[in-house]
Amino acid sequence: MIKRLRFDKYSALYLWALFMIYFGATKPGTFLTVTTFKLVTVENVITAVLALAFLVPLTTATFDLSIGAMMSMSLVISAHLSKNNVMAPVPAMFVALGACAVAGFISGFFVVKLRVNSFIATLGMSQVITAFALHTSSQSITSAFPQSFRDIGTKPIFGLPRFVYYLFILALVLWFIFEHTPLGRYMFATGGNPEAARLAGLHTDRLVWGSLVASAVIAGFAGTVYSWKVGNYATSVGPGYLFPAVAAVFFGASQLKGRANVWGTLIALYALAWGIKGLQLTFASNTIWIEPLFQGVSLLAAVSLASRQGVIKVPKRRKHVAESTQAPGPTPAPNPVAQPDVTLEAPA
Repeated sequence: MIKRLRFDKYSALYLWALFMIYFGATKPGTFLTVTTFKLVTVENVITAVLALAFLVPLTTATFDLSIGAMMSMSLVISAHLSKNNVMAPVPAMFVALGACAVAGFISGFFVVKLRVNSFIATLGMSQVITAFALHTSSQSITSAFPQSFRDIGTKPIFGLPRFVYYLFILALVLWFIFEHTPLGRYMFATGGNPEAARLAGLHTDRLVWGSLVASAVIAGFAGTVYSWKVGNYATSVGPGYLFPAVAAVFFGASQLKGRANVWGTLIALYALAWGIKGLQLTFASNTIWIEPLFQGVSLLAAVSLASRQGVIKVPKRRKHVAESTQAPGPTPAPNPVAQPDVTLEAPA
């Protein structure tokens, strides 16, 4: 029965449907409304952008834990330059994204050239970026962006702000790259078996390095979305988005394809978001504890699903006959190493 329902690949969709049915029945006047739909969609755009930023290097088996700090740096640079009339908000936005690209390049240097574990390298980089943001402005920056700049992202289209559609465009571009281009296949090959990918002629170091730069720019774009949505900078902005973004990526990695993928990430993110919203409406008097509890449990469950369902597959070997009963003869050839389920092409 479980195999027929494909619970292993569509558990997030079943969980989402369960939330909609249960909270729709218990809170019909507040849960299944247009207002709640818009609120959940808009509230989670920044987390979704950061999740896609984390997803890019993950395809090469690289972790970028600096995405939250990168978002904060992008926001503080653009807010500082705009508030102090150093430059217009749009050029300031591109300067901020360029600074994020430089930070991602530095992270890539440590990971690729110095062979520092990506988990440690990006975690350390996040602290350096946080120090830079606090040095730039240790206080909140209010009214930093004029309404004309904020309208670039907030002007509504069919009742939703523009940045919701920017998220969809970003997801569509990443999906096409990952699933329909040689670059995407090279990245998954690098993440699945880097040594085999290198021997096949792929520039694995370049792919890892480039994925960290791309991740940094996308995370910086999350800061731009925040500037459109809120219009202010605060020292607490950024790192708090890391945890739900990572949970969504790992949960999404167990969906649809059994590996990290764009649509699985977004489905997992919004399934969890609707569950959180339902609990918040249920416990309306005290809702502070709901989000961290729900995200912590979901991350533990997501990592468990990802590891059990073969997001990273490790082939197992069996010992057949004891040495005492083996007949003398030539040593049997070892079993071939399982290769990632991708088609390698010769790079141009």
